[in-house]
Amino acid sequence: MRFVGGLILLALSMQHSVAKAADWFTAQEAASHLGETATVCGSVAYTNYAAPSKGQPTYLNLDRPYPNQIFTILIWGSDRAKFGTPEISLMGKRVCATGAIKEHWGQPEIVVTEPSQLVAQ
Repeated sequence: MRFVGGLILLALSMQHSVAKAADWFTAQEAASHLGETATVCGSVAYTNYAAPSKGQPTYLNLDRPYPNQIFTILIWGSDRAKFGTPEISLMGKRVCATGAIKEHWGQPEIVVTEPSQLVAQ
């Protein structure tokens, strides 16, 4: 009986994980999902590798260019080598980023640390 109960709990938790992994949103919808781990997709409208800035961030803004961006994918300089030159290779492409949707200066963003979190289509 305990074994069956454990299997049911395992099946339910796996079903929840699969459902959660399937959550994806447009760049416009991301602001309504702060704090969630999900995938956000859109077209890269603006990029900036801020090499002189603290942390050497690379910004990929989806759907609208800076300063009117609605969603940002952030790659810190410490992880940049894993991504090559995303500010060049991803400009104008449709991309999806998976991670925790957080707010930074009033705008939603996902910080990616691994290439597996970022898929270009």
